[in-house]
Amino acid sequence: RGRMPRVSSSVLTLILAGGEGERLSILSQVRAKPGVPFGGKYRIIDFALSNAVNSGLVDIGILTQYAPRSLIDHIGVGRPWDLDRSRGGVTLLQPYLGRGRARDWYRGTADAVLQNLEFIEDRAPELVLILAGDHVYKMDYRPFIDLHRARAAEITCAVRRVPIAEAHRFGILEVDPDGRVVDFIEKPAAPPSNLVSMGVYVFSWPFLREALNPERVDFGRDVLPWLVERGREVYAYEFGGYWEDVGTVESYW
Repeated sequence: RGRMPRVSSSVLTLILAGGEGERLSILSQVRAKPGVPFGGKYRIIDFALSNAVNSGLVDIGILTQYAPRSLIDHIGVGRPWDLDRSRGGVTLLQPYLGRGRARDWYRGTADAVLQNLEFIEDRAPELVLILAGDHVYKMDYRPFIDLHRARAAEITCAVRRVPIAEAHRFGILEVDPDGRVVDFIEKPAAPPSNLVSMGVYVFSWPFLREALNPERVDFGRDVLPWLVERGREVYAYEFGGYWEDVGTVESYW
């Protein structure tokens, strides 16, 4: 065994795992997309969970919504990932109705986080790492987080190059020589480049709290363009490893 990674108590990880995955056909008919089996006994969400734990991040909230039972049964109390602990660990979060509060199903990725503000505020983190639960990749988040801190960024977005024919499926970024994001277009029909957002973000918590708003329901469609237009400290971190967004049956295979 190698050395255990250093554990960060100042970073809260949120994994977005409520996707219906209509384009996966019968694979996601009775389960959320992150709960689709992968490689036998594993599930797609295992990649995000293992990446986080292997990066020393052990305070994790999983935001579920569509057909969550299979996912809940799989994760349990988090023992396979050493997340069954009294401090930190894994918490499963679902939409709920609160007394005197207007609640509804999560309308988008940013709205899902907004509806769980109490959970985040209770943790009082320095940073919030936001991950998609339906991506296949191996990533150490520590250099990503370290660069965010070194730049004193408000948000850092993980990016990578994809074949230009696939770029229309993603948010497209334009980045200056210092790594600052100067333009962001969500899923354009004619992508101007192949540098895309991976849907992996690290936010400074006070800034995330400021950016969340009921009118900005999705990070890619609403929050990032709004921030870039206002000249906020939005930076990119280019990831060079294998990564696949499992959005279709073809990408799953």
